[in-house]
Amino acid sequence: MIDNISKLPPIPAARSVNPVARPEASSSVNPKTSGADFSDVLYQELKSPESLKFSAHAQNRLQSRQICLNDQQMDRLRQGVGQAEEKGSKDSLVLLDNLAFVVSVKNRTVVTALDNAVHSGHVFTQIDSTVFV
Repeated sequence: MIDNISKLPPIPAARSVNPVARPEASSSVNPKTSGADFSDVLYQELKSPESLKFSAHAQNRLQSRQICLNDQQMDRLRQGVGQAEEKGSKDSLVLLDNLAFVVSVKNRTVVTALDNAVHSGHVFTQIDSTVFV
């Protein structure tokens, strides 16, 4: 097998290659226009009134009780959580129309939801405030 290799023609010398002119790389990310860094922006987004999460338990309760919130009700719920936050609440009961929501204000997360809560005589524990919206 080594004999076959020696019969191969010689490899031609490499020729030089001229560099290809390439356009300047452009970034689709806008440069910083404000002095805020990523952590500041993230913190503001998480604290914005629009950020309201529903726990898996709350989502199950909404589905099983066939509770559907329209945009206006969601806005009012967010406002109620914002009011509780302004007062320093940690866990709040937000009463909206004929619905009740237990909310972790600190995490901006709805923990559970009930319908007809005003008429059924439920007892809510482990809350430090109630907001009527």
